Amino acid sequence: MTPEIHMKTFEGNFLAVLAACFLGTAVAMPAAAQSELTEEIVVTARKRDESYQDVPVTINVFTETAIADAGIEKPGDFIALVPNMTLVETQNAGNAFVVVRGISQARNSEPSVAVLVDGVLETNPAEFNKPLFDIQQIEVLKGPQGALYGRNAIGGAILIRTKDPSDEFEARVKAGFGNGNAISAQAGVSGPITDTLAYRASVNYYETDGYIPSTFLGGKADPVEDLSARLRFVWKPSDRFTGDLRLAMSELSTRALYFVIPRDDESNPFSSFFTPPDANDVSSPIQVDHAGINDRDLFNASLKMDFAAGRGTITSITSYNTTEEILTGDAYDFRPAPNSVFNALLGFDMNQSQFLDVDYWSQELRYTSPTQGRFRWILGAYFVSTDRFISTGNMVDDGSGVFPVYRTPRLSGNNPSATFLADQQDNQAWAVYGNLTVELSDKWEMDVALRYDEDERENTTITPSAFLPDPSAFTGEVRTNTWSQSQPKFTLRYQPTDNVTLYGSWSRGFRSGGFNQTGVGAVADASGIAGVNDLFEAEVADTAEIGLKAQFLDNRVNLGLSLYQTESENSYFFVFLAANSTQNLGNLDADYEGAEIELSARVTDRFDVFASYGITDSKVTAMEDPSVIGNHAPLVSEMTANLGLQYRQPIGNDLEATVRADYQRIGRTWWEPYNTTARSPVDLVDARITLAGGRWSVTAWSRNLTDEKYNQEFSPGGFLFRALPRRYGVEFGYRF
Repeated sequence: MTPEIHMKTFEGNFLAVLAACFLGTAVAMPAAAQSELTEEIVVTARKRDESYQDVPVTINVFTETAIADAGIEKPGDFIALVPNMTLVETQNAGNAFVVVRGISQARNSEPSVAVLVDGVLETNPAEFNKPLFDIQQIEVLKGPQGALYGRNAIGGAILIRTKDPSDEFEARVKAGFGNGNAISAQAGVSGPITDTLAYRASVNYYETDGYIPSTFLGGKADPVEDLSARLRFVWKPSDRFTGDLRLAMSELSTRALYFVIPRDDESNPFSSFFTPPDANDVSSPIQVDHAGINDRDLFNASLKMDFAAGRGTITSITSYNTTEEILTGDAYDFRPAPNSVFNALLGFDMNQSQFLDVDYWSQELRYTSPTQGRFRWILGAYFVSTDRFISTGNMVDDGSGVFPVYRTPRLSGNNPSATFLADQQDNQAWAVYGNLTVELSDKWEMDVALRYDEDERENTTITPSAFLPDPSAFTGEVRTNTWSQSQPKFTLRYQPTDNVTLYGSWSRGFRSGGFNQTGVGAVADASGIAGVNDLFEAEVADTAEIGLKAQFLDNRVNLGLSLYQTESENSYFFVFLAANSTQNLGNLDADYEGAEIELSARVTDRFDVFASYGITDSKVTAMEDPSVIGNHAPLVSEMTANLGLQYRQPIGNDLEATVRADYQRIGRTWWEPYNTTARSPVDLVDARITLAGGRWSVTAWSRNLTDEKYNQEFSPGGFLFRALPRRYGVEFGYRF
């Protein structure tokens, strides 16, 4: 049996099983990892508190209990439990690509989903992939959500809510250790300061020597040290006003750029040019001769204020954020200098550096009607101002190490710059939006939303003239462009009973275009690469969807189904130009069709089952190079499947043991428009065993229990980035 036939057989059988469950029970859909299946879940998908069952949106919800049960500690943990959604973690900490229903992300691009923490939008995608701790609830909304959440919610939205300050004093600690000499620690404390003012403070620390061998340097390629903290104050002097101040920081130190480019003949530096790309090659080791650095510092401050006014609530959200990330490391072709292709060609090797510095502040104002009533509405406005600096470049490797390059090239001393590009961007974006929900009858509801976004960007070339790759470019050159788009959404909901919801929607999503670094268009043309210019266009996606969700047997069984079709214009794809070591975006058009089915059941009071299946069929419909038309779109996995089992067993003396196992399958995945290679399906297993008694708990856990070997990413040019192998450990928790 060929792998392709086996793959289709597996998908057909899995879908048949879930379809049989669907036909046998004839109803509905919950959160993929929800443990407390019998409790009502309240969500904020439409910027107001509503029952999960009533919201006509495809949504996965992870409550505080579900987060603890599944051991969710970073974004990849919950994304792995959501059908038709994957996370590609590659190159450096700030590069983590969310792919949802085919809508993908790329290096230095706008995100594919809007991410909001406590109602505050994260504008910079480099801040997304960070620890999750002291979290109350996570909501994952799929399909364009731009009508409420604005530009960049083209694939969906992720709403993260941290725990609120408590009315009484409480504290907790958690500590753990694991393989890779990993240690972790968390602490949190909360309580009242006065009758009207309460606080919550939490901190998270993680350190490991790493897990992936670095054969030339010895040790591991991926050590990590991360310190993150959060402080919240909530002031409620009356029933008519609430103020919520949140401060958060994260300091990460790790490494980056430990790519692998396989060769058939290691003694011949040029054999890599004749080695067919293979996204499944896990035999070639990491051979970089520079460990490099990857340091990222994040800071966020936000103030949310709610005022009761007339027949509604006025909400003001003000936010300020800074992101600074520097990464250095080996350069193409990521081998020791004597055996590198540049050394063979030029007589010296290369290393590289990239620096990103982003500051932004934003302001949102909205007026929301009461939750109850036949007519419910929201009116709002949003503004964000962003300053962004980025520099990239190669340095001559003289054997003295690799040195970070920030805002100016190295013109003397060790490791002088061979290439250097730098750009400063000043972006001003604003939006106005409205949403109207009308109960047409006891069973029918109509929801109409419309948002207009405008994004004006100004790019100034900071690159010194000696390093400009295009003779027509010049230092100080200013490029400007404005992207704007209306994002409508229309939804019709039908509820024949309180436990069954049917809905259909049509929506438009939009994310801004942007500037590649100055002069890369000329370099791409000279390299024979189509579709890459100094500017990449904004993407617009139209999605039609129908869905079903319901709950029955006292909410013990939940099953759901959604079908969707998306037409995307100017989707992103990624190209690396070795000539000037730049990471660039091009545009193509694509269509996506797919379906999702989810099942969760409380089989007994102690035994829960979760299952889901998602399929996405993607097709490139237009590009500057017409030879790719009909190919699969970049970064898209053709399917995902999940199966989770959880069993609780009381064992006396207030003790309870919990055993949980989660299986995930990520289907065949394509990486670039030419479909030169595809990664075969990946099968992953996670497991947890917890013993809890009163205020304490101890958990033994493992991620990638079967030690599946695979590549997290294949990048055009033959670059492979290894996925993490098996990790395991023990953690202890105590609540005061």
